[in-house]
Amino acid sequence: MNNIIDTLTRLGTELYRISQNIDNNKYTTLINKSVAQNKWFTVDSIQTSFQAIAESLQKHKVEQWLKKYDLNSNSKPKTIGVVMAGNIPIVGFHDLLCVLVSGNNILAKLSSKDKYLYQIIKDIFVNINPVYESKISFTENILKNIDAIIATGSDNSARYFEYYFKKYPNIIRHNRNSLAIITGDETQRELENIADDIFTYFGLGCRNVSFLLVPEGYKFDNLFKAFEKYNFIANHTKYFNNYEYQKAVMLMNQVKFLDNGFAILKESDLLNSPIGVVNFKYYKTKDDINNYIAENKNKIQCIVSKQKFNFKTYNLGMAQQPELWDYADDIDTMNFLISLK
Repeated sequence: MNNIIDTLTRLGTELYRISQNIDNNKYTTLINKSVAQNKWFTVDSIQTSFQAIAESLQKHKVEQWLKKYDLNSNSKPKTIGVVMAGNIPIVGFHDLLCVLVSGNNILAKLSSKDKYLYQIIKDIFVNINPVYESKISFTENILKNIDAIIATGSDNSARYFEYYFKKYPNIIRHNRNSLAIITGDETQRELENIADDIFTYFGLGCRNVSFLLVPEGYKFDNLFKAFEKYNFIANHTKYFNNYEYQKAVMLMNQVKFLDNGFAILKESDLLNSPIGVVNFKYYKTKDDINNYIAENKNKIQCIVSKQKFNFKTYNLGMAQQPELWDYADDIDTMNFLISLK
């Protein structure tokens, strides 16, 4: 156990060091290749991802995470296939981590949108302990010779995964989205935290807020003012093209919306929204909020709010800073892996 804790702590320290010198380190070439390959990935977003991981790998957090698991019983390591998503930088890192910590080996099918950053992660692991050279493998082919599978994708791809990998023990993840519950008494700093939850990684992650529950009669002026923290994303071609397209469609269809020049707020019951758009719904009572959560609980990844509700709720600004124990879709990946027979 101590070796695992030391390894993860050293990994976090190295990722933090890289993030503080993102433009000039031994991995800069791989980082630049990643940015060139995927226009949604920027140096800033990769830096943000490294920092978030480093923050989660502090020694006391690693100890807190692992204390509930028996990690001494895996005498026969298995090969775990992992289908990685590519929507935000190294989004599959936590699955990779869980496989290794559980004592198993990983065969990861990397997304074509994120092929280079995982090479950095593997190199750091191997530098800490050469044993990881054989424990971490990547492929661009169909996963074969595996003992279990973890796959993340859209609802359509998840149906394919469920059919194709049905004979294996599995975790198959579907589309999920996140929401913010606004009380109306947030400070300007807290509203800027909500902006972080919305716009980090251009809103592409399942933990990014795509939907707001706001009190009836809520005025959006201060929220739009908070959004200005991210006005630079209007200079990002792919993001701004998405924003302009959504705006044009709404104008043609005479849909009412609020607009600040780079983000659209639209009244809708839908939890999911396109890039450049955030849906919102008014509520009157706390029961309205709890009812919406209950109706959509299988589609929600996380909730951010000043108050607590009938779902795991994070502080404002923390949507894209999950802890090690914050499992995607609320499925305990570590428990799944150490329970494999």
